[in-house]
Amino acid sequence: MNDIVFMGTPGFAAASLQALYENGFSVKAVFCQPDKPKNRGMKLVPCEVKVMAQAHETPVYQPASLRTEDAAELIRELKPDVIVAVAYGKLLPEEILSIPVLGCINIHGSLLPKYRGSAPIQWTILNGDDLAGVTAMYMAKELDAGDMIDRIETPVLPGETAGELFDRLAPLGGELLVRTLQAVFAGKAERIPQEGQLVSYAPPLSREQSPVDWNKTAREVVCHIRGLHPWPCATAEINGTVFKLHLAQVENGSGDSKPGQILEAGKNGLLIACREGAVRILELQAAGGKRMKAADYLRGHPLCL
Repeated sequence: MNDIVFMGTPGFAAASLQALYENGFSVKAVFCQPDKPKNRGMKLVPCEVKVMAQAHETPVYQPASLRTEDAAELIRELKPDVIVAVAYGKLLPEEILSIPVLGCINIHGSLLPKYRGSAPIQWTILNGDDLAGVTAMYMAKELDAGDMIDRIETPVLPGETAGELFDRLAPLGGELLVRTLQAVFAGKAERIPQEGQLVSYAPPLSREQSPVDWNKTAREVVCHIRGLHPWPCATAEINGTVFKLHLAQVENGSGDSKPGQILEAGKNGLLIACREGAVRILELQAAGGKRMKAADYLRGHPLCL
């Protein structure tokens, strides 16, 4: 039986690991990021991949770095036929890439060569793409630059947030991984070089990107809100209060309104003018408050237009 070392950390990766278990693959060991402190008590919390691996009694390793001789020697001792990496969070050094006889395979959350990098799903939404998907590729020294093996495409749904797209792509990643490994083990996997002129990048997100720019079009603003949800979340200062914006839709604006001008505030939420069109804020969250419908917030905090 072909032995697999699986490397991954968040829920997106856990869906692929689950697919391996369900389809009878031999998972020799699992590598994931060290446990991180969370919540008010700052208690160390294991990631989803670790929890799943332990439930299946698979050995779990959490090295702080793979760029050590100890890490490389550990993987040599495991003798994997293939290494699978899905949202692991670290680049694999060349020494480790060369260990498995059938290579190292990655499942990436975009249609490569578009959106290489750590936030492909978010940038798919931020840029207003109509098509999303997952790609299986052989890993190379350069980030997300290896030869492609297979892919699954799916349309971006109307109003879909980055978080919702994550949830839809995760099981597709597992499906693709199973299909890819079956091809690799049968010696039938393709190698499709990525076209350099089509490469684009998906850099990490930060809270600095959160503030909405009303000088953009309504469609761009709504894509901004959807793409930054659930983290770091789009924000806007409205009448002196900073809000997180959770749900919004594009509407027609007024020809003589200025970007950022509040056009409506009432039972239908907040309607705010953009450079082109307007955005209706349907759900928001004031600092220190909870997420709620904009109409409900406005009943207790009416705005004077």
